[in-house]
Amino acid sequence: MNIRSIDGGVSFAVRVQPGASREGIIGLYGDAIKIALNAPAVDGKANDALIRYLAIALNIPKASITIASGLTSRSKVIHVLGITNEEAAAKLSPAAAV
Repeated sequence: MNIRSIDGGVSFAVRVQPGASREGIIGLYGDAIKIALNAPAVDGKANDALIRYLAIALNIPKASITIASGLTSRSKVIHVLGITNEEAAAKLSPAAAV
């Protein structure tokens, strides 16, 4: 898992598995965090579900999370403001799955 510092927060890669039977962090996909989501990959529903899931997992407002790249891809780069590398690593490790 590669979490990088950005101005005011962190950036990390995720790999989304839409249409899963249950939501959660299911491991790593290379350097990316693999996250299963219930929402289908249509009309941005999986992106909305990803932001909602990360907001809950990181205990921050949804407005602090943006998808920096990969809006239409399963591989995405996420920017999160108001959190440190250490906090993000602790809350997003597969062992700490929500």
